[in-house]
Amino acid sequence: MRNQAPPDTGVLPLRPVAALRPAALPAPAPAPAAPALREPLWRDLVGDVLRRERLAQERTLKDVADTARISMPYLSEVERGRKEASSEVLAAAARALGLGLGDLLSRAQGELVRVTGRRAPADRSTARAPYDGLCLAA
Repeated sequence: MRNQAPPDTGVLPLRPVAALRPAALPAPAPAPAAPALREPLWRDLVGDVLRRERLAQERTLKDVADTARISMPYLSEVERGRKEASSEVLAAAARALGLGLGDLLSRAQGELVRVTGRRAPADRSTARAPYDGLCLAA
């Protein structure tokens, strides 16, 4: 059985041999450069923050899961970034660690900035043009 089809059959071989390539065809394009690094998934960042905080407190997965009233396997999957937890589950896990939901999300946002090397966007109040007028409150 032959491995290569004759060039006049119109069949493209799976592994083209340089000797079978007609001179009129251009050489294949070089391989594209490595793709840009992807941004991490939010669930990975949140899971990393939860795990780091739990380990910093020297608490077990079972202890935190029991305090948060969620199953230990589910909390483990959230920490590993395998599950996209609801805000209720994240709030319960954060509370079990002595954090608020805002604290958890703020730390995850800080981790995103650290990992991607990007600065956080300016606060909305500072993004606008400065207002030099007088502000009165009643």
